[in-house]
Amino acid sequence: MTNLKVTRRRALSGLGTAGLGAGLLAAPAIVQTAAAQSVSWKMTTAWPGGPLMDIGAKAFAEKLAFLSDGRIKVQVFPGGALGNALKVSETVKNGIAEMGHTWMGYDWGADTTTCLLGGYAGSFDTERMLHWLYEAGGIDLQRQFRDETAGIVSMPLFIRTAEVFLHSRKPVRTLADLKGLKLRSAGAWLDMAREMGAAPVTTAGGEIYPALERGVIDATEWGTLWENLSPGFYKVAKYLIIPGVHQPTAPFELCINKAAWGKLPERDRKLIEQAAKLTTFESWTRIGQEDAKSLDVYRQAGNEIIELAPEVQYETKRVAMEWAAKQAEKNAWFKKVLDSQIAFEKQWQDADRWRKVQVKKA
Repeated sequence: MTNLKVTRRRALSGLGTAGLGAGLLAAPAIVQTAAAQSVSWKMTTAWPGGPLMDIGAKAFAEKLAFLSDGRIKVQVFPGGALGNALKVSETVKNGIAEMGHTWMGYDWGADTTTCLLGGYAGSFDTERMLHWLYEAGGIDLQRQFRDETAGIVSMPLFIRTAEVFLHSRKPVRTLADLKGLKLRSAGAWLDMAREMGAAPVTTAGGEIYPALERGVIDATEWGTLWENLSPGFYKVAKYLIIPGVHQPTAPFELCINKAAWGKLPERDRKLIEQAAKLTTFESWTRIGQEDAKSLDVYRQAGNEIIELAPEVQYETKRVAMEWAAKQAEKNAWFKKVLDSQIAFEKQWQDADRWRKVQVKKA
């Protein structure tokens, strides 16, 4: 309180008679700022560790503490500590944690629209996804959708580039190689991979390595080249299959309990939104650079890098768009989001002509 009095004296000193009134009007704002509430929240996550934790959930908590001058503190818990790692949104909705960090596609069983917002085989690339989210209405659709269907507040937090298609114990190049392949996946790709002849299952991140090591599964998809170094799949699966046509992009989600959000002043809500947006863009640039450096690590570890045959890439896109069309026929929210993404994609269909310069030899 002593510092507040000094601040007010300094703010008022030198104003003179003419400025005294303005100084007194400004004083309540100083008092209000000084008396702003402290917030201490818990964040549940779907991650045991790795980049999703370090440059996602924890980085967000650090930025929020910085932007709020330490008033808003978020304690981050690893997957499974506060609830089912694959049901983060439920843990948050039930108030066990005020916040959660997850991939929305884990909730695809409740509503397949989550796959459009979390990325699926039919999505555009990450640059376009960021533009759609932040500049073309995507983030507003996401907020409305999760409010109506899941009873939580939702916004993007973290985004990746295209994933690795598979870390596999068997070589996979063609559609024939997919037949009967026991692969770990999540979201809509479970249905699509099954249609393409694979035998997919889902499991939380922390359970993938032992399943792969023991041969319970033949292969797994998880994250990008760099992200997959941390869990070490390449140590027990010597084939690295690219590109990640099943997941061209993957925005992740910050979900917030509605009652907790409702108690925050508008300024603190804005701080949370800005911290989440900053973390999202920084995760994109960090992953892009680290991915570029990671292929040498896999080569030095003795991994064989295999590029999928064109037939697999074309078939994946075909299956994805057929799946999306079927979902839109029976799900109004899915259709609303899909229509928005299709309109955006049409607007950007020739973007590479003016956004990318390719110098060719004469």
